[in-house]
Amino acid sequence: MIEWFESIDRAIVVAINSWNSPLLDDVMWTFSARVTWIPLYVFLIYLGFKQLGWKKALFYFVCTISVVGCTDFICSGIIKELVQRYRPSHNLLITDTLHFYQFENGDFYKGGQYGFVSSHAGNFFALSWFVGWVMQPYYKRLLPTLLILSILISYSRIYFAVHYLSDIIGGFIIGTGVAFLIYKYIYLQFENQFNSK
Repeated sequence: MIEWFESIDRAIVVAINSWNSPLLDDVMWTFSARVTWIPLYVFLIYLGFKQLGWKKALFYFVCTISVVGCTDFICSGIIKELVQRYRPSHNLLITDTLHFYQFENGDFYKGGQYGFVSSHAGNFFALSWFVGWVMQPYYKRLLPTLLILSILISYSRIYFAVHYLSDIIGGFIIGTGVAFLIYKYIYLQFENQFNSK
């Protein structure tokens, strides 16, 4: 059964990775690069200070950092090291059939050795859910927009053959869980106490 699931994972990566072109490589690299989203992070923090007031906004900022930090630690610091599942790019069964993004110096992007679970997916879904829930009363379309971006970023990771679909799903589950716990049991508790004063 496990081998059957793994064969599906491999087939999905090979299929998505095969739909490549130089233009799509550049587009997907833009989505995948962490530095691309720094202006968005700054904008999301700005929204908090604009709508929540300084005290709540500072707590919102701390919680946002905590959501991403906890998710990243669980994904990269714990699960990847425990599971030690090779990325598609390091899987000897398919690596010779894959297309890899090439840097200007000639090197190919293959990511680190282990890929389960995707910290890219986990971190961005965690950020999207948490910020989306907090900002829902003010910006109804923010959460769907952020989730769409999360899906595109996750797709880019499969496109580059550095993650399987199951890596993405695992990251989604962890990111969503961490965001839910911090939002419900930390942020809302603080908000309720703040509003009761």
